Amino acid sequence: MAQVLQQRMSEHILQFAPQFSRRSLAIMPEKLKITLINQMLNLVLAEQINSGELAFLANKWVGICVDDIDLQFQVSVDTKLCVMPMTKPNVIFSANVPELLLVAAAKEDPDTLFFQRKLRIEGDTELGLEVKNMLLSIELDALPKPVRLTVDKLASMLQTLTQGSDTQ
Repeated sequence: MAQVLQQRMSEHILQFAPQFSRRSLAIMPEKLKITLINQMLNLVLAEQINSGELAFLANKWVGICVDDIDLQFQVSVDTKLCVMPMTKPNVIFSANVPELLLVAAAKEDPDTLFFQRKLRIEGDTELGLEVKNMLLSIELDALPKPVRLTVDKLASMLQTLTQGSDTQ
C-alpha cells in the first residue's frame, strides 16, 4: 500500500512540477528571468570563463530551450557570459528539466538522451558538439557548493521518482 502511494505521489510530482514552474515563469518579467539566468550561469561557469575555455563562443550564440517549462534564452561569451532572449542562435539545445538536471549531475549521458530524442540539437552541429564536450568536462565537484548540492539532491530525487513511476 505504501509503495502504491509513493508511486502515485511520484507521478503527481513529475506531472505538476513543470506546470507550476511554467506558470511561475510566465508571470515573471522577461528582463528579470534573463538577469537571474545570467547571474546564475556566470557564477556556475566562472572557472570556465576565467580560464578562456568558453572563448570558442565569442560572436556565437547558443540557444537553450527548456520545453516543459517554456523557457528560452541564448548565451554567448565576451569578457563574461551574456544571456539574452532567444533571437537567432547558431545552435539550439532543447530538452525538458529532468533530462537537463540529470546531465548536469552527470547521472545521464547527453549522447544517450540525444539518441532517445530527449535532447535535441539543431543548427551548427560542430558548435553544438563543442558546447556539449565543454559541458561534459565540468566536474560537479568544481561547482560552487550550494549549486553542487542542489543539483545532486534534485537529480537523485528525480531518479528515485522516475524509478518509482517506471515500476508500475
